[in-house]
Amino acid sequence: MKFGILLDHQYEPGDDLHRRTGEIVEYVQHVRDLGYDSVFGIHHYLSSLSTPQPLPLLSRLIDHSGTMELGTGILILPLGHPVHWAEEIATIDQMSGGRFVLGIGSGYRDDEFASFGIERRTRVSRMNEALDVMRQLWTGAPVTHKGKHFELDGVTCSVLPVQRPHPPVWVGANGPIGIARIANQGLPWLAPSNVRRNWAVGNLADYRRLRSAAGFSEDGAVFPIHRDLCVADSFDDAYAIAGEAVQRSYGEYVQYGMDYFETQWEGIKEKALFFGSPDDIAAKVRDFADAGFNHFVFRAQWLGLPIARSIEIVERFAREVMPRFRP
Repeated sequence: MKFGILLDHQYEPGDDLHRRTGEIVEYVQHVRDLGYDSVFGIHHYLSSLSTPQPLPLLSRLIDHSGTMELGTGILILPLGHPVHWAEEIATIDQMSGGRFVLGIGSGYRDDEFASFGIERRTRVSRMNEALDVMRQLWTGAPVTHKGKHFELDGVTCSVLPVQRPHPPVWVGANGPIGIARIANQGLPWLAPSNVRRNWAVGNLADYRRLRSAAGFSEDGAVFPIHRDLCVADSFDDAYAIAGEAVQRSYGEYVQYGMDYFETQWEGIKEKALFFGSPDDIAAKVRDFADAGFNHFVFRAQWLGLPIARSIEIVERFAREVMPRFRP
């Protein structure tokens, strides 16, 4: 069982990002010393919130993260060229000594695709082709490729990753078609944070069945999931600490067509959040672990919540919940 942290590096426009980066460094140092296994950054362009880009931020954290895995949760792969991504990711894998995890997704925001001159309907095929090209580049051999979206003529990647054949790749998806595609590729499905328990567990069962039918073994397989975490004396106490901040953070997605974060908030609040006492949280972790999830990536930061509160949350989980799942 592994436990990681999802950094929520989104701030009000005009915020002091130098100061905020210092807070992130301090936060990651705490997470490192508490025995967490991984730390992940998020990715968006042109956001309504000031959102530092994940690869520079993760590079800043290399020397403060100990032996933790560092990754993207997720990187919007269709918005970049595979040559760019391949060399950037190989560089950070080298710098970190082979600790990088590449979490990818196809994206959804219309303004991002329009601004890059990319048709949104092509995002899945672009993502799959880009990943295929990146894998070829990471072999170190000359790559000639003529596909639907990209063409390369005998080029060789100048930087190769430490991890061979390449860093682990996790893929995010929020619907059955995408989850089935990931299963048939044999890649880990990164389950989203905002879905209710039965949806996450049911789709994991379908994913594992399809993955097995495609001939992939579960030996050493990773089944990761994002969850929002607040540990307190009770659910009500946890919600008093972080409820307004988490609802505010999810409320930012309404402008991108996700109005269910507003209309269905009570259901999400009750059935998706990992909020509650240590016993409550341990029971939730055990329930999801029994279903097969084995790498929990927790977000304990939200818009407007002081970083000291986030540190208290991850400390209490490490002290009162994590030992129940460790030898």
